[in-house]
Amino acid sequence: MPPTSRPLRKLGFLTIGLFDEADPRRGHESTLEIIELGERLGFDSAWLRHRHLQYGISSPVAVMAAASQRTRRIELGTAVIPLGWENPLRLAEDLATVDILSGGRVNPGVSVGPPMHFEQVKEALYPDTAEAEDFSYERVRRLLAFVRGESATDFSGVEGFEVFSDRVQPQSPGLGRRMWYGGGSLSSARWAGEHGMNFLTSSVVKAEDAQGPYDFAEIQLSHIRAFRDRHPDGEGARVSQGLVVIPTDSATPEQRKRYEEYAAKRTPRTTSPQGPARLLFAPDLVGTSDEIAERLAGHAAFREVDEVAFALPFTFEHEDYVQILTDMATKLGPALGWQPSV
Repeated sequence: MPPTSRPLRKLGFLTIGLFDEADPRRGHESTLEIIELGERLGFDSAWLRHRHLQYGISSPVAVMAAASQRTRRIELGTAVIPLGWENPLRLAEDLATVDILSGGRVNPGVSVGPPMHFEQVKEALYPDTAEAEDFSYERVRRLLAFVRGESATDFSGVEGFEVFSDRVQPQSPGLGRRMWYGGGSLSSARWAGEHGMNFLTSSVVKAEDAQGPYDFAEIQLSHIRAFRDRHPDGEGARVSQGLVVIPTDSATPEQRKRYEEYAAKRTPRTTSPQGPARLLFAPDLVGTSDEIAERLAGHAAFREVDEVAFALPFTFEHEDYVQILTDMATKLGPALGWQPSV
């Protein structure tokens, strides 16, 4: 593989944690087993998607808490928690608690905007305050302030037998430096950089003002550079890329066929921006590890990062994820210059 600008330093994976409505325990247990496998294989991080009113992980903080007690080294992240569903102060408490339980391994990724299908869900979520809720970057700023130890109240001290703090408790040292923003636009990239966050960029970007032909990698590269231009750490600011990557080295013929069919069904959406938001999707990468490494070597945005959280496809079986993760760690990672953690 041709040399990249930045050798791959951290290898992670992202899972949606699907489950059957009739047996949700089995799906959650599968997710925990996959995280345990990731640690044994030497992955640096495992990331959880966040889904509300769907059959995927609705409480990634709770799942991270469980995973923290079944692992000792692998970092645990969210990609991402949509803050429109959350109270920043309460979320700061939960994140800090799990970070302490994990020994400082939590990497919370968040995003902003109104909750999906807000008109249909607002009466259940915000029955009294829906019209007053602020779904802007201010919601992230509040979360950052609480996590980083700024005052949450003007009251502290002793009242009777109880002691009160003016800051969110517990405070977890270092968590503030491990906060990530999941963004697909130039404005998000710039905001995250200006506020000293890390930046998660995925397999979806906004084409915005770009004119066809559309080059996903070049758009994503512009976001990465805009982020680092605004970040205090400059070129050292952390960026993680989350493409869908499916190595087939040890896959059975039946698995390879299913993987290729899965990617083919999703290919049409990669040719032009989709919907009013002008979302542009990256093609899924399916093939041997050497083939995927060669394609990544030519990916302009991949060449700018040294961390990845490759996304596992939706709807696959547990055994498929075992095969994909094993090939990622034993074949693809080394082909990209990565070494497993121990």
